Amino acid sequence: MNKLIMAFMLAATTLVSHAHEATPKHGGIAKTAEDLQFELVVQQQDATLYVEDHDEPVDTAMAKGKLTILNGSKKTEVELHPTGINQLEVKNVPQLKRGAKIIAHITLANDKAVHVRFSIK
Repeated sequence: MNKLIMAFMLAATTLVSHAHEATPKHGGIAKTAEDLQFELVVQQQDATLYVEDHDEPVDTAMAKGKLTILNGSKKTEVELHPTGINQLEVKNVPQLKRGAKIIAHITLANDKAVHVRFSIK
């Protein structure tokens, strides 16, 4: 029984540590996943995703990605494009309602694929 409880606690800890809150630097929503920090900043119709590794910018020049936006019952996918040393950007993001979920799917230059979930509050 103790082994079962320990296994459950280990699994729960692993799930929680996979993607968790981070401190935003640009006024957006910050998350950590795969030992990288991601911050999503949505301003009017544009969205910028910043990527850092232990507070150091991650080169996103060769990165590819998309945002999957779940806005109520509507699903929209938009492509991210590199715009700065550690930035990916998309223009014309639909207006996000409270409770909207955004999943960022990013493939970095080293072919490392990362998925990060954000929620609009």
